[in-house]
Amino acid sequence: MGHRKKSAPRRGSLGVRPRKRAEGLLASVRSWPKVVEESVRPIGFLGYKVGMTHAMVVDDRKTSLTFGKLIFMPITVLETPPMILAGIRAYEFDANEGKQPYTEAWAPESALSSTNIGRLIRRFNGSKESPSKSLEEIESSLGNIVELRALMLSQPALAGGISKKKPELFEVALTGTDLKKQFEYSVSNLGKQLSIGEIFKAGNFVDVLGITKGKGFQGPIKRFGVKVLPRWHKHRKAARKIGARGPGFGSVSTAPQAGQMGFHQRVDYNKRILMIGEVNKQGDELLKKINPPSGWHKYGLIKSDFVLLAGSVPGARKRPLVLRHPIRPIPFIPEGAPKITYIHGIGEL
Repeated sequence: MGHRKKSAPRRGSLGVRPRKRAEGLLASVRSWPKVVEESVRPIGFLGYKVGMTHAMVVDDRKTSLTFGKLIFMPITVLETPPMILAGIRAYEFDANEGKQPYTEAWAPESALSSTNIGRLIRRFNGSKESPSKSLEEIESSLGNIVELRALMLSQPALAGGISKKKPELFEVALTGTDLKKQFEYSVSNLGKQLSIGEIFKAGNFVDVLGITKGKGFQGPIKRFGVKVLPRWHKHRKAARKIGARGPGFGSVSTAPQAGQMGFHQRVDYNKRILMIGEVNKQGDELLKKINPPSGWHKYGLIKSDFVLLAGSVPGARKRPLVLRHPIRPIPFIPEGAPKITYIHGIGEL
């Protein structure tokens, strides 16, 4: 019976099975961290990937060998137009089925008509019930509710490189544990716009959830990096295949096989925010500095708020990405945002 002459690790991780296509372009957040704060705010936001470049940044990590020195750092640019808090969703706990949706309240059309998304009401079908009636129901049932979450709408029409108009809708958890404070915050901001600066601060860490680039149906050589078999044996019918797939019965085979590659949901943990650009506060001069003369490659010009992240994030250009409060321990507690002295393609800020 033949066997390998040399041992080798298996190809491909079993931690990301099944490797199937994602359901859509927007990543679904399956878990939210519990952030205990006195003030209430959403702990998630949505942005569109613009592209990558590199920058010279003053290293502010006190335990680093390059502390206080200029270092080269790859960065990713995300355009983050203001989002609209369009609704509130309440959850109750069921002994048999666990946490289940109880009810939800949506902002009235009159409130949304004052925003930039007012002309897109026909594309979004919210609840037809009276908002005041739903809010009264939630307020009277706060004793039975276990969690409140915000329903937020993006505004792709405000982004420079996004041509679509239909907004993304996703659910965001709130900080704190006091349901009454969360309810009051949600009611006071129902139908209003929230900027990225109200959710995150420059220098902090975030998790980035997105859908990776799709590469279609690929074989085991490209999909898992399996070694190409030698071609000089006459009895070998193919070289770009695996030797054996194991038994044909029993548990699911873990051998590398052909299938879908890319377009999977992935999470990048603890990505640091280097800079947050808010157009309303800093003016249009900021957009002139951040935009290259000919625009960003395959994206165009940034026309609203933006974020600079350290490192790379999943997804292709123009893909929606969800920024979430970090769910894992962060590497260190930053005192603020690091100083950026130079950005390639833009120059000094």
